Amino acid sequence: MRINKDLVNAASFNPTKKSHQMSIIDMCQKIDNQTISLPLYQRDLSWTIAKCVSLLNYQLLGKAPVSPISINVILNTEDCVPQVSFVDRELLEKVERGQYSVVDGQQRLTTNYKAYTNHEDFRNIVLDLGKGIFTEVQGAIRNNQIPVGILLYKEDSALFDYAQKRSTLKPPQVMSLLLQIKSKIKNYNYTINSAEDLSEDEQIEWFEVLNNAGSRVSIIQMRFSKLKAHGIDIYTQYTNLFRSKLSEVGYDNFFTPQKTTVSYPIAALNPAYEIVTGRAHSNNYAPMPSDTKENQLCSLTPDELNKCFSLTLEALDVVLDFLDNNELKKPDRIDYINYLLGFFVFNGFDINNETRDFLIKWYDDVDFTNKSNTDRRDIFNDLISKKAK
Repeated sequence: MRINKDLVNAASFNPTKKSHQMSIIDMCQKIDNQTISLPLYQRDLSWTIAKCVSLLNYQLLGKAPVSPISINVILNTEDCVPQVSFVDRELLEKVERGQYSVVDGQQRLTTNYKAYTNHEDFRNIVLDLGKGIFTEVQGAIRNNQIPVGILLYKEDSALFDYAQKRSTLKPPQVMSLLLQIKSKIKNYNYTINSAEDLSEDEQIEWFEVLNNAGSRVSIIQMRFSKLKAHGIDIYTQYTNLFRSKLSEVGYDNFFTPQKTTVSYPIAALNPAYEIVTGRAHSNNYAPMPSDTKENQLCSLTPDELNKCFSLTLEALDVVLDFLDNNELKKPDRIDYINYLLGFFVFNGFDINNETRDFLIKWYDDVDFTNKSNTDRRDIFNDLISKKAK
């Protein structure tokens, strides 16, 4: 009987023997000096403030350890996946032998790193001494609360300076407790599961095995993350701005579940893609998630892609102003906004009264409920072709 040689090799190799522990402070210091980094394909940050608070509370109050971090140790620096830094996702000019590249654990590491650096995103997260938990606050920070970025900051002097200015935090027993909490979280150990020199496909496979019970990184996000190598950061230059514009007018509810934070903005690029490339409108380029064209968008030059971003964001502003100026009902789904956005991209931003009346009537009458993809494409085709004369 012939036995597969790969099976023999696999039977003699135990990857669990490469596991070890590392404290939060050690990991944060390595992120600071960029010896812990992210592979270029990694998506952007997805955790809400509420999820970050939950992790901080679990590390403080939980009775079991947090799940392991998965690391690909880079030994062959010539053929490795390009690496980016945490938080700002800047391309690393040089990758050192022994670099820790995070396959799974970006959200947890970033949460701790933002507390360690007193990041602006965490300005409203505090430790409430009365409630005994980390919590998000609205408004002024009370005397029995201390910002997480002060408590867990890399330099202990920040905690001492803050406490000296507040009489409620000066008593020795309070300061002693704060130092004990800081020490506990600083020295909290994560298990690190490591492998060496995995290919990009092997890393993605590992991630998907680890996350097969939850949401998988979308192919869309991976493909767009790679554009960073060409100077395009789709998150900071487009998707985050798209979401921010909608959030500012109270439309946060559109982005649930998490995968829609990318799919909705990317779908909205379809009209701009057709305009920038000079193509005639195709039926399957409606601004809806099932028609996202990540491959086509990724094939554009950086200049063309930036034009798509700019045109789409400008059209989004026009749509939001249109809804507000005409006192239209709040949309209950993003299709209303993406379809109107597509109309303005195809037909221009300056409209006459007849066109305004046509759009208002369309907005009041259109119904996206229980529509097939074919029906939804027909709705968009009818909309962009019926500009009033």
